[in-house]
Amino acid sequence: MPKETVILAYSGGLDTSCILKWLLDKQYEVICVLADVGQKEDFTAAEKKALKIGAKKVIVADVKQSFVEDYIWPAVQMGLVYEERYLLGTSLARPCISVALIEVAREYGAKYLAHGATGKGNDQVRFELCAYALKPDLKIIAPWRDVEFCCQFQGRQDLIAYAQQHGIEVSAKPATPWSTDANILHISYESGILEDPNTVAPENLYEMTVDPMTRAPCNPIRLVIQFDRGLPSSVEDLAGSRVYTKPLEMLDFLNRIGGSYGIGRIDIVENRFVGLKSRGVYETPGGTILFAAHQDLEVFALDREVLRTKQVLRDRMADYVYNGFWFSPEAIYARKCIELAEQRVSGKVTVELAPGYCRAVARKASNDVGALYNEQLVSMDVHGGYVPQDAGGFIAINAVRIREHVRAFGAYEVPTKKN
Repeated sequence: MPKETVILAYSGGLDTSCILKWLLDKQYEVICVLADVGQKEDFTAAEKKALKIGAKKVIVADVKQSFVEDYIWPAVQMGLVYEERYLLGTSLARPCISVALIEVAREYGAKYLAHGATGKGNDQVRFELCAYALKPDLKIIAPWRDVEFCCQFQGRQDLIAYAQQHGIEVSAKPATPWSTDANILHISYESGILEDPNTVAPENLYEMTVDPMTRAPCNPIRLVIQFDRGLPSSVEDLAGSRVYTKPLEMLDFLNRIGGSYGIGRIDIVENRFVGLKSRGVYETPGGTILFAAHQDLEVFALDREVLRTKQVLRDRMADYVYNGFWFSPEAIYARKCIELAEQRVSGKVTVELAPGYCRAVARKASNDVGALYNEQLVSMDVHGGYVPQDAGGFIAINAVRIREHVRAFGAYEVPTKKN
């Protein structure tokens, strides 16, 4: 009988290299798909390694442009941030990679899709929900949920031993066994010594950013970031007198300049969708700068209540993306609603970069969209149409419920200091 074809989401790293060998031992014919989402990877070497292990074919799918334009830019537009800190670098890459996997599965008529996501993590959910949304009849092989596989391999140390036994070259070493996931938006680090949340991540772990305390430039610099309906449209380097207008070039420049200032590092414990808490270390230099600039322009341009409503949808959408529901009715709905609000978010923001942080220092709305900021109305030098006497009635109405609370339950007690 002919062998069944499996499409393997391949990274060239420890897990998927060992899984490739394991699938071959199970008599599957394996086509590896290595998605180029901007990670610093020797794709030629990864392809040769997979072919040496026994893959029938290795396809390197260059999806960098799609990743930036179809996933990262919309995430910036929506202001997505998970649990107030994580800019969803890995989460956003998964639907993009899934599209590439499904395209190959359709081309080769494959019935099976395999991945190396851990059975305790989020990626298994993301890959599989995306796959079912794009090709519902696909069958999933998830080795880290396979009883036989899990009995053979408890974790990364067993995989390292297995790789050495079968002559599989991997970059992971027993001394530094943390897991890394990289793309053009960020690099994430987890597992190994990072599993103890009280252990400080070693400085040599970071790859995109320098230590802001010791290696970042002392003098701050300024950039001007232009947005069109919430989407980044240009980045101007004021010091270098250069303007970047292509999404890939914009993000690459922001990563380089932000990384040189040590911007975008976070070390957090987050809530995984499957119910576990996990510790992750992330560096997202360019994304952090874009988020700060967009947030500043958004507050400047949007009506207060529209902004509040949008923020509710933003938080829901961040959950959808983190949990793997990029391709879902609720995500499509939330995104469309946010896009409607973002029609007013056009203009430019001047951001200042300094060691370890960035901040907006000036902003201006585009002429064609106007601005709700009324300089004359808010001025302390002229009334500008504002009637100060009206504030008395405004305060009196808002004081009604405060007075009623005091009438019913007594006056609020001011805490006194105890000696």
